[in-house]
Amino acid sequence: MAAKSQDPWVEAFLTHLRYERNASDHTVRSYAGDLRRFAEWARARIEGRGPHLWQAVEPGDIRAYLASLHGRRARTTIGRALSSLRAFYRFLVREGHLDANPAASVAAPKQPRRLPGVLSVDEAFALVDAVSGEGVLALRDRAILETLYGTGVRVSELVGLDGRDLRLAAGLARIRGKGRVEREVPLTEPCVRALEAYLEARARAGRPLEPAGPVFLNARGGRLTDRSVRRIIDKWIERAALARRVHPHLLRHSFATHLLAGGADLRAIQELLGHRSLSTTQKYTHVGIERLMRIYDDAHPRARGAGTRRKTTTDNQT
Repeated sequence: MAAKSQDPWVEAFLTHLRYERNASDHTVRSYAGDLRRFAEWARARIEGRGPHLWQAVEPGDIRAYLASLHGRRARTTIGRALSSLRAFYRFLVREGHLDANPAASVAAPKQPRRLPGVLSVDEAFALVDAVSGEGVLALRDRAILETLYGTGVRVSELVGLDGRDLRLAAGLARIRGKGRVEREVPLTEPCVRALEAYLEARARAGRPLEPAGPVFLNARGGRLTDRSVRRIIDKWIERAALARRVHPHLLRHSFATHLLAGGADLRAIQELLGHRSLSTTQKYTHVGIERLMRIYDDAHPRARGAGTRRKTTTDNQT
């Protein structure tokens, strides 16, 4: 649970996020941190303007704060700080504490477009197939990797799975995503087999799956954490001898990109990933286009050498 703020307006806003917006604890902590850092910076600057910090803030103060972060913080971090202030002030206006939102007119820093990294199909298969052994933990790790790559779920959604969320006979799992929005995702046959093998081994070890209990356990019998899953993936990356860093979200990106390359509809991928907006899913079309261009350059008789020319042209423009 996020720590309480000493500011009653900030605390009311954080309560609104928790119980009206169903925000996660991580999200609430991020907002609280952004508001605390701005307040610490702003107190000396606006001293004497009025008795209440948040009422005295002007658009120029917010611009100056964001400018102070340049060179010290990433543009994504600066953009998030502005988003936190905008959301907080929208809340204050709605509650009648202020007449206008001073952050509304402040422009967000332009964000670089970053395409998600992906594994090739061969790399994804090599990673999953690297998991060997018949012990409970090895079978668990295999089920984790099959589930991440086979469903595209976030690691937080994976570790949040309970027994009642699985319908293995139907090949389905219920996922609780961001904002506690639920969705059902299909499970591949290898994923179902891996989950069945793991759960059978768990039962033989005296830890049968309970409807309200976690699907994935650590060695002590507690629920796995996000960090533990990252360590598990790192372990099998070494075994697979993949010459790259793989994090859980890379498996999610690979899932979406491989579906798109296989002809899946973008709307269907949006539903599977649990994206609220189609624009969030559309970033995978850029990855698909880049792949198509490479295939075109390699295969089309009139395009041979175009990839080199295209790279040279790009390099000259850089």
